[in-house]
Amino acid sequence: MDLKSSQRIGLSVLGLSFTFALFGRGLQESFSVFLLPISQSFGWDRSEVVSIYSLTALCVGLSSPLIGRLFDRSGPRTVFVIGLSVLGLSLLAAAYAQHLWQFQLALGACFGFAIACIGNVPNALLLGRWFGKRLPLAMSVFYSATGAGVLVMLPLAQLLIDHIEWRGAYRTFGMIALALLVPTILLPWRKISAGSPHLDKSEKHDDIIDEGWTLVGAMRHHAFWALFGTFFFTAIGMFAITPQVVAYLVDVGFPPLQAATAWGFSGIALLFGMIGVSWLDGVIGRRPSILFSYSMSILGIVMLWLLQWYPNYALLTGFVVCFGSMIGSRGPLLSATAMKIFRGKRMGTIYGTITFGSGLGAALGSWTGGLLHDWTQSYNALLAFALISVVIGMIPFLVVPALRR
Repeated sequence: MDLKSSQRIGLSVLGLSFTFALFGRGLQESFSVFLLPISQSFGWDRSEVVSIYSLTALCVGLSSPLIGRLFDRSGPRTVFVIGLSVLGLSLLAAAYAQHLWQFQLALGACFGFAIACIGNVPNALLLGRWFGKRLPLAMSVFYSATGAGVLVMLPLAQLLIDHIEWRGAYRTFGMIALALLVPTILLPWRKISAGSPHLDKSEKHDDIIDEGWTLVGAMRHHAFWALFGTFFFTAIGMFAITPQVVAYLVDVGFPPLQAATAWGFSGIALLFGMIGVSWLDGVIGRRPSILFSYSMSILGIVMLWLLQWYPNYALLTGFVVCFGSMIGSRGPLLSATAMKIFRGKRMGTIYGTITFGSGLGAALGSWTGGLLHDWTQSYNALLAFALISVVIGMIPFLVVPALRR
C-alpha cells in the first residue's frame, strides 16, 4: 500500500468514526429534549427522570474497560455491530416503556453499553492505528462529532416529538440504528483494522512506546490517576448541567423549540472549539491550551447562571459559545496523552479504564444535578456544584508533573 492510498483510507476511517460518534453521542445528548415530555407524561420528579441519563453515563463508563478489552481481542467489527444492534433494540424498548425501571434498563443500562460500543474508546483506538503523531488533530475532528450530533439530533428530536410525540421519536431512532447494521457489516474491516503500514515504519523506534504496559502497571503510575481524576471531575461539572439545559432555558422564558435549537447550535461552537484547542496545542503547548479551555467553560457557566435574572440573547449566545465550544474539547488532548504514555498491546484496556472516570463523573454529576434541583427547586445549587467540579478537574494540570509538561 502506497502512502497516498494509506492516507485516503485513514481519512475514510476518520469519517466512519465521526459518523458513529455523531449518531451515538447525538442520541445520548438528545435526552435533554426528551426530559420534559417524559416527566410530564408520568409526573415524575426531575431527579427520577435524570436518573435515566445518569445510568446511561454510568454504563458508558463501566462498559469502557470491557469494550477496550473486546476491541483488543475481537477487533472493531464485532464491537460496532454489537453496539448498533443493542442501540436499536434499546431505543425501540424505550418507545414502549411504562415504568421508570423499564426506562432505566432500556435507556440507561442497554443504551449506555451501546453508546460505549460505538463511542470514544473503540474509535480512539482505531484512529490510533492510522494517525500516529497526528492523533491529537484526528481526535479533535472525531470529538467534534459530539457537537455535530447535538446540532443535528436535538432539533430533529424536538421536531419528531412535536409531530409524533416522544414515543414515536424513539421508534424512529431505533429503526435508523438497526438499518445502519447492514452497511456496517459490509465494510472492509480487515483493511480498516490493519492500520497504516507507514505509521509502523515511522514510529517503531519511538522511545515513548512501551509494549510492556499492563493495567496493573499503569495504575501504579501517577499519570493514570491524574488523567482519571481529570476525566472524573470535569465530567461531573459538565454533565450536571447538560441534561437540564433545555429545561433550564424553558424555565427562564425561552420557547421549547427555540431552547432546543439554541442548545443545538452549541454543536457548531464545539466544532470550532475542538479544532481551536488542538491548534493551540501546537502553538502554545498542551497545558496552556487545556487551561484556556477550562477558563472558557467557567465563563460559560457564569453566563448561564446570569440568564435567570437577565434572560437575553446576548447572554444565551455567550453561554452557547463559551460552554458549548468546550464540551469535550479537552478529550482529544487527554486521549492522545494517555495513548502516548501507555501505548502497547493492552492500550484498549488501559484507555478504557481511564475513561471510566468520565462515565462515572457524568453519571454522578447528572444525578446530583437532578437531586439538587428537586431539593432546592432552583438551579443555583446545581450551577455552584458544577462550577466547583470544573475547577477541581483543572487542578491536575496545575500540580501533576506528567500533565504539566
